[in-house]
Amino acid sequence: MGKWAVVTGCSHGIGRAYAEALARIGLNVILISPDTENLKAIASNIEAMYNVKTKVIKLDLSEGLETYNVIEKETFGLEIGVLVNNLGMSYPHPEYFLDLPHKEKIYMSIIHCNVVVVTNMCRILLPQMVVRGKGLIVNVASMVAVLPSPLLTVFAATKAYVVKFSRDLQIEYGKHGVIVQCLLPGTVTNHTTESPRSGWMVPTPEKYVQSAIRTVGKENVTTGFLQHSVLIGIMKFIYRISPSSIIVWMINIMEGNRNNALRRYIG
Repeated sequence: MGKWAVVTGCSHGIGRAYAEALARIGLNVILISPDTENLKAIASNIEAMYNVKTKVIKLDLSEGLETYNVIEKETFGLEIGVLVNNLGMSYPHPEYFLDLPHKEKIYMSIIHCNVVVVTNMCRILLPQMVVRGKGLIVNVASMVAVLPSPLLTVFAATKAYVVKFSRDLQIEYGKHGVIVQCLLPGTVTNHTTESPRSGWMVPTPEKYVQSAIRTVGKENVTTGFLQHSVLIGIMKFIYRISPSSIIVWMINIMEGNRNNALRRYIG
């Protein structure tokens, strides 16, 4: 697709796993994230392990359009064939829409991070892919984008935007040789103390990305992981038969997570 790949939100988890997987197959990697200090160490490690070039760019969400002008300048003249839009932001914990503390700031940050960043990164990097007649864009959404998601309303809505945006972008530019894929991952461990343990249904980021990469060019919208696809298929089937059962189940799960988080805050 090209000599360079761009990955946003790559300080840990799926984004970091994508950066390493792309470097492993010989692509130079541009790492973009608000946390550039951590990225410098990751970039050095990628260069040493895979003998590729790296570049670190800070995405300052507080600077508005100016931060995208900086990214455009820093990537100018580089043959970028792959873009992975992984940067995302969710709630501090599941909460009812009106009850989230500091909601006026948090909701705007979620919308900027999950909607504005994805849109602008595609705006910046898609033109050169169209000119060359080849390219790959992977937009990472979430399983909650296509399922009832009470107590995560704003987050889920922004990820639904990513799904719709990706589908229609593929229709517009697939004829130009550009592949636009949207991923709907379920739970993936991120190696933090609060992260769930990896297992049959919860892959490590590395295992998830290894699976997701195999779907490129085959599925435009996919969970990227067989077990997640089975889970979402079962939930959609039950929802068609009994919507209320899925809604009640999801509310119970989210309220349980909410209560656990509140107990941690108090403790």
